[in-house]
Amino acid sequence: MTAASQVAQVSFKQAILNRRMLICVFTGFASGLPLYVLIQLVPAWLRVEGVGLAEIGFFALIGFPYTWKFLWSPVIDRYTLPFLGRRRGWMLVTQLALLVSIASLGWMDPELSIWKVAYLAAGVAFFSASQDIVLDAYRRELLPDIELGLGNAIHVQTYRLAGLVPGALALILADFLPWHTVFTFVAAFMGVGVVLTLFIGEATAEPHPPKTLKEAVVKPFQEFFDRKGLSSALLILLFMFLYKLGDNMATALSTPFYLDMGFSLTQIGTIAKTSSLTAVIIGGLVGGLVMVKLSINRALWLFGVVQVVSILGFALLSIIGTNPYVLGLVVGLEYLGVGLGTAAFTAFIARSTNPVFAATQFALFTALAALPRTVANAVTGVIVEQVGWTQFFILCTLLAIPGMLLLFKVAPWNEE
Repeated sequence: MTAASQVAQVSFKQAILNRRMLICVFTGFASGLPLYVLIQLVPAWLRVEGVGLAEIGFFALIGFPYTWKFLWSPVIDRYTLPFLGRRRGWMLVTQLALLVSIASLGWMDPELSIWKVAYLAAGVAFFSASQDIVLDAYRRELLPDIELGLGNAIHVQTYRLAGLVPGALALILADFLPWHTVFTFVAAFMGVGVVLTLFIGEATAEPHPPKTLKEAVVKPFQEFFDRKGLSSALLILLFMFLYKLGDNMATALSTPFYLDMGFSLTQIGTIAKTSSLTAVIIGGLVGGLVMVKLSINRALWLFGVVQVVSILGFALLSIIGTNPYVLGLVVGLEYLGVGLGTAAFTAFIARSTNPVFAATQFALFTALAALPRTVANAVTGVIVEQVGWTQFFILCTLLAIPGMLLLFKVAPWNEE
């Protein structure tokens, strides 16, 4: 073994077997738990308690803090609480607020006070989005560039796995326990985040927070455009919007598509959902490991190609029709591409931020990256009704190409 290969091997081992990766496991779990409380546990609870579907549908509006969190992220960047340090102080406050607010939900009667439930759920969303701001910033300060891919991939996958607590375990317990006990039980899992906060140190020994709130608002934007240049910065922002546009559109109406193809609910639940969850987790973790050896740029190219090709699998399924084996293969391939692409894309977003302004820049970039899903949910149904499923998926494939072409400018293959 040559000296160079020995160094590379040591670097690879150090990148995947260290305390920073373990921290990313805990940040992902603490970040994902409250979101899945809102999108899985709360709707089930409301329906069981007799709340109408229309009212439950409107509860989706409480998620607006996740999209608009960049509006108050400068406050978190600017002000340091008088305990635990610049990031950990905010982490502890948001986690304790989540623990109390999630537990409090179960003590309400939705039929008597649906608006109080809505206000409290909106509070959970606000505290959750605020925790995301500070956890993203902490992770950016914690991870060296070579570990951004794997660290963020681990964070995203444990984020998803956290959904098993409110989305599976809590629903099983609800058959045997009162709802206030179930919500208290789920809220107690936020203790994972609290323990993390108390036992880790600040990611950077010399923080340099903005001196004024105005500086906290203006500087992140000014720094980004100064560092990248106006034209390059605009291309990067456009790339963040376009890279997963086709992929997001292809999966926006996946369940109605499976039903239209003639699959039963049991087949969708056992084949499609299981294949998608398994594939996206494997894709994310494999993608993170690959990026330790490859650059983020090359990962964006390789995983982006997988994303584009996998969309065509849906077009193939729309032609073949009701075939369970093809369903499992197509869904597995598509979500493998989702997992791989998300791992590289999240690492790219993290690399594009300056650790000094990580909270605001990360919040802004992730909000911009989330816009395609909003656009997709708004227009995909209309498009399908006009052109049909096969042509729709071909269109999604074509819409994925502009983001790939922008890689020539924002992430060249040979640029480290």
